[in-house]
Amino acid sequence: MGTETQMTTNGKVWVSQLNERSAIRSGVAAAEPVRFYDTTLRDGEQTVGVVLTPQQKLELARALDDLGVSRIEAGFPRVSPDDAEAFRLIAKAGLRAEVWGFARAVRGDIEELAKLGATATVIEIPCSAIKLQAYGISAADSLLRVADAVSLARKNGIRVAFFPVDGTRANLEHLRAVYLTALEAGAEEVVVVDTIGACTPEAIEYLVGLVRQWIGPGVPLHFHGHDDFGLATACAVAAVRGGANWIQATINGMGERAGNADIAEVAMALTCLYGVPVALRLEKIREVSARVRAASGYAMEPWKPVVGEALFLRESGAVASQFHIPEAIEPFSAELVNARRAIVLGKKSGVDSIVIKARELGLEIPNGKGPEVLAAVKKRGIEKRGLLTDSEFREIVAQYRS
Repeated sequence: MGTETQMTTNGKVWVSQLNERSAIRSGVAAAEPVRFYDTTLRDGEQTVGVVLTPQQKLELARALDDLGVSRIEAGFPRVSPDDAEAFRLIAKAGLRAEVWGFARAVRGDIEELAKLGATATVIEIPCSAIKLQAYGISAADSLLRVADAVSLARKNGIRVAFFPVDGTRANLEHLRAVYLTALEAGAEEVVVVDTIGACTPEAIEYLVGLVRQWIGPGVPLHFHGHDDFGLATACAVAAVRGGANWIQATINGMGERAGNADIAEVAMALTCLYGVPVALRLEKIREVSARVRAASGYAMEPWKPVVGEALFLRESGAVASQFHIPEAIEPFSAELVNARRAIVLGKKSGVDSIVIKARELGLEIPNGKGPEVLAAVKKRGIEKRGLLTDSEFREIVAQYRS
């Protein structure tokens, strides 16, 4: 299961007291942390244009393990020799996290996992009417396929989490039938799957609660959601409200279309806004985020929650005047995610901005020259259409010392 890692806030979270009115954990024991099943190396790699080599996947798996995720989905071995090799490397790496595979309800997929010595896997099958039609599978045949695939996995000593694709748009009677069929065949866990991000958070809470009733309190229940309407984090939190104890998500929210739920966002929302413990080392999240970005070769907006490069940088003069009181301008301490707070200079800087930056660099602004230095800083920022470097600021200050 990996290490028992929980983020502690110790007075470093400054959110609204109104959040105390937001009851949570209706279906989950409050003492149990929510755990993360990372699917960056499989569903995350489905981001358009992203290709990770087996060695890159191994390095990222080690980083994910250091982050403290409880499970790492090492890939879909049958899809290509590279994926099989990546799975083999990760499975033999001696990680603390459990290593999971991914398979369709197809005998060949299960046999490939067994050949690689897999001990656990997700098994998927289309579940909604539109997906069944797209694959040319009848509802009745899907039940037979589920039972056959899960049984085969169990005969090979492979634990199973059952994954009904597009379950949020499925007929509820059929959805219940496939879950119960999977459990009867030997699946030990199930996943509520919002494949195309089609649900509101309220609908997810309802469905997760309903599935919890169907399967009983002792079966581990996951949520897997996508971000097509920008609600994947909210839906993951709602899933926990409904009784989910696992969240399947990716680093940086990467994935098909608008991506998956973002591990960092979900973990911070649960911890800081709802007071729900999570099994994760959030002080590692920005480092892992940067490593995944570098390996994947894509850019990320600097204002992205939790891991964005600009989150703790302050250019605005009005905000710089409050810089010495972090809780006045930030909802949580930079220390929680091991980020650096800093003043940066540009068009929007104020007097406090240049005073703080000068102190940081060991510079002395001549008496009475503050307004002129600030004007020069703003002018340079406008000309550059960006931020000044420390060297540029030093040059400006030097001009007014002579």
